[in-house]
Amino acid sequence: MDIEFSLALPRDAIGIPMVRRVLGDAMRSLNVSETCIADMLLAVSEACSNAVRHGGPANRYEVTASIGYGQCDVRVADSGTGVPSIPPGFPPPDTENGRGLLIMRSVVDEISFGVTPGRGTTVHLRKSLDWDEEAAACPRELAAV
Repeated sequence: MDIEFSLALPRDAIGIPMVRRVLGDAMRSLNVSETCIADMLLAVSEACSNAVRHGGPANRYEVTASIGYGQCDVRVADSGTGVPSIPPGFPPPDTENGRGLLIMRSVVDEISFGVTPGRGTTVHLRKSLDWDEEAAACPRELAAV
């Protein structure tokens, strides 16, 4: 089964929990392991935080996701100036910022950046999925509509 979705969100931190909820629920519905879900949610939260913080001048950013064929692909696109490169190491311990890109890189299989001058940045995250065998053995109930 494949799941695809796209969310257009205000460039405000209030939208990040919604992204986490939608992505996490979609992955759980496919019996993805909780460890795998946690890794992907951490990376996506970091990417969304960067879009909120650096994604100006636009008031919105977009998250698109595709879950299927054994992997999860998420793209977070904003209208900011872009990321020059991933830093080679973590910043000094007394620095408050600058760890997000390294955190994302540590929990996903692939990370790439598309920077288009004047049009913004797209962060592409990809992770191979691990399955929760116990959940797969239990019958699923569909939500009432």
